Amino acid sequence: MHNIIVLGAQWGDEGKGKVVDLFAERFDIVARYQGGHNAGHTVYIGEKKFVLKLIPSGILRPNVQAVIGNGVVVDLAALIEEMTMLEAHGIDVQRQLRISNRAHVIFPFHRLVEKMSEARENRIPIGTTSRGIGPCYEDKIGRRGIRVADLYDSGSFRDLYETLEEDKKALAATFNLHDTIDYTQILKQHEAYAARIQPLVCDTAALLAEAMAQGKRIMFEGAQGTMLDVDHGTYPFVTSSSAAAGGASTGTGVPPTRIHGIVGVSKAYITRVGSGPFPTENTDAAGDLLRREGNEFGAVTGRPRRCGWFDVPLLRYTAMVNGFDTLLITKLDVLDHLDEIPVCVGYRLNGKEIAGMPATYRALEAIEPVYENLPGWRTSTRGTTRYEDLPENARAYLKFLEDRTGVEVGGVSTGPERTETIIRAGSKLEKLAG
Repeated sequence: MHNIIVLGAQWGDEGKGKVVDLFAERFDIVARYQGGHNAGHTVYIGEKKFVLKLIPSGILRPNVQAVIGNGVVVDLAALIEEMTMLEAHGIDVQRQLRISNRAHVIFPFHRLVEKMSEARENRIPIGTTSRGIGPCYEDKIGRRGIRVADLYDSGSFRDLYETLEEDKKALAATFNLHDTIDYTQILKQHEAYAARIQPLVCDTAALLAEAMAQGKRIMFEGAQGTMLDVDHGTYPFVTSSSAAAGGASTGTGVPPTRIHGIVGVSKAYITRVGSGPFPTENTDAAGDLLRREGNEFGAVTGRPRRCGWFDVPLLRYTAMVNGFDTLLITKLDVLDHLDEIPVCVGYRLNGKEIAGMPATYRALEAIEPVYENLPGWRTSTRGTTRYEDLPENARAYLKFLEDRTGVEVGGVSTGPERTETIIRAGSKLEKLAG
C-alpha cells in the first residue's frame, strides 16, 4: 500500500488541489504538511467551486480524513471560516478533520509585523500576501511561538501570550508603527476559537502512525511549489516553510521510510505570483493569452499571475531536489490556441551555457533562456480522458517534456473538473495512486 506526496514542481498554483481531490478517494487520509492560509487550492465539482486555504482538499471526499500537520501555521479565524463554509455544503468537518496540537498559531499582530517588514527601508520587497505566515514561522524558529496545544493550558497560554505581546509592542515602537491593536480582545477571541476547534485537536503524528500500522493509505499535500521552498527556492523570494518533499516528514512526524512515491504537479507552461526572478516570463501578448485562457489569478489574493513558457532546467532541478517518480501535467488545454510553443531547454549566463540552478536571485535575473519551438495542435484538448485521443502534436509536446526533464509524464489534466484528467495506463502514477 503506497503513501505518496503530491507537491508543486514550479512556483505553486500548478493545480495540486484538483490532483489531491482526484486521487483522494483512493486514500484514507490526506495530510497537509506546511504553509498557511496564503496557499489556495481550487477544486471544481460540477457547478460548485471550493477554495481551500488550510484544510486539505481531500476533505471533499466523504470517507477521507483530512489532517493539518504540525508544520502548518494556523490562523484560527481563517480556519473556522473555512470549516463553516464546508459545513454549509454538507461536509462533516467534525468527523473528517483533525488538527495537530503542535501546529503554531498565527495571531492578527503577525500581519502587522509582515507589513512592517515589507515596507522597511533597504528591504527587498518579496510580494508576500501579508497574512502573517512569515512572522509566525519566525516566532516558531525563534522559540517564542504559541502552539495549538498551548491554547488549552490557560495559565501557560496567557503567560506566553503576554510575552509575545510585549515583543510585538517593542518591535512596533522601534519602527514607529502606530496601528491600533487590541491585544486583550485578541486573547479573548482566541480562547473562544480554541474551544471551537478543541474536539478536532490531537497528536496527529500518533494518529498517522496508528493509521499506517492499520494498513491505511496517506497522501501528503504540499502547499506553494518547490521553487518557493525556503531552502531550495529562489531565495529570498520564497515562502517561509519547507515546500519540497522533505518537508512532508518534518511537517507531519512521519518517517521518510514510510513514504513510497512522490508526484510532481506542473503546468504545461509556468506561472509565478509576486516578485522574484522568472527566466521564461512572457510579458507580451502571448503571456496575456496564457493568463486569459488559464484564468491565471490567485485563488486567495486574486492577484494576476505572471505567465511564461515551460522551463526544462527548472523542472530538472525540482526533480533532483524532490526525487519525482512521475509528473502530472496540468492545463494542457490552455495551449490549444497556439501555432507554436516555445520551451526553455537551457540557460545562458554571461554568454555561456550553464548546468544546474544558480543559487542567487541576481544570477537568475541575468539568465538568458535558450528556447526550442514546438508545433502547436490548434484543436481543443478540453475534457480529453484518453492519452491516445490527444492530438499528435500534443502528445509530441508531452513526450518532449518527458525526454528533456527525465521524468515520466504519468498524467495530464485537460480541464478543471475531476473527470477532465488522463492517467496513462501502466505509468508509475497509475501504480502509486491506484
